[in-house]
Amino acid sequence: MQRLVSILIPAYNAEKWIAETIESAIIQTWKNKEIIVVDDGSTDCTLAIARQFASKDVLVVTQKNQGAAAARNHAYKLCQGAFIQWLDADDLLSVDKIADQMRILERSEDDLTLCSSGWAQFMYRTGRAKFSPSALWRDLSPVEFLLRKMGQHVHMQTATWLVSRTLAETAGAWDTRLLSDDDGEYFCRVILASKRIRFAPNAKVFYRITSSGRLSYVGQSSRKMEALLLSMRMHINYIRSLEESARVRAACLAYLQYLSIDFYPERPDLFAELEKLAKELGGRLEKPRLQWKYAWIKPLFGWGPAKRAQLTLPKLKWSLIGGWDRARYKQEESRRDRFQPEKIVRSERAR
Repeated sequence: MQRLVSILIPAYNAEKWIAETIESAIIQTWKNKEIIVVDDGSTDCTLAIARQFASKDVLVVTQKNQGAAAARNHAYKLCQGAFIQWLDADDLLSVDKIADQMRILERSEDDLTLCSSGWAQFMYRTGRAKFSPSALWRDLSPVEFLLRKMGQHVHMQTATWLVSRTLAETAGAWDTRLLSDDDGEYFCRVILASKRIRFAPNAKVFYRITSSGRLSYVGQSSRKMEALLLSMRMHINYIRSLEESARVRAACLAYLQYLSIDFYPERPDLFAELEKLAKELGGRLEKPRLQWKYAWIKPLFGWGPAKRAQLTLPKLKWSLIGGWDRARYKQEESRRDRFQPEKIVRSERAR
């Protein structure tokens, strides 16, 4: 008897993508699954589109807008699965993603094994996604995972994880205070609760890059900067609870240094907090550096314009690339297979 897997999808103003995302959940080869979509007070047609998929295996509910973390917490309260698959409303799972991971988890002696998978960015055409392994794409202990994540600034995308209910219960709810990096902080707690992390090399997640950006984008929002600082403090406390050593402190310092540019120069008060944290770790925080292609702007116009260029010009570039990719996607839609080598046929309900 297959154990039940709950696929939980928080959705907000995702009318462009939600049908494909739900389809990628429905066609999973792991048969014993339930799909729960929580619409977080969308103002577009997200809820209406999601309701087209409602069935005995697909539950669609709505709530007033409270944010992604609150929507995830609502979905979790409704689910019955022994394992949890988190899936954002614009991302996609390869057809065997859950089955590949469950084969690994079923060989584990307990429910304290956490399973990850590979992931790649895409815009419209999944066939263009390039899977580039990072230092996290392997079996790791919890402390080794966090050392690499923080010290090398690499991460696993939200949908890559398959989490047992035992781990989810121990980790607790998503933190609704975190307007950015809520997933990074949540999975830190899941990792702390686990005994081991196993990597499923054949499982894949497709992480969509959209013109509207991601919750993880901080930009010049003071509220997101404050939330990010809170998440960073928790990250440091979590890894130091596993191991107090020179290598952990070095990873924490590298983590602070890399993310310091999100606060400088707009919030000198928060940057001062980072400097204080670095001092407590036995190190020193340097002023952040701009990427070389934008550094020339600083002596001419100052830090602020240079940083804004570093933030906005890549988004403009991605917008142009996205427009081209969308045009090609439309041209190929009637004759291509979006998940090669897997075969996916769009359901008539989504047409």
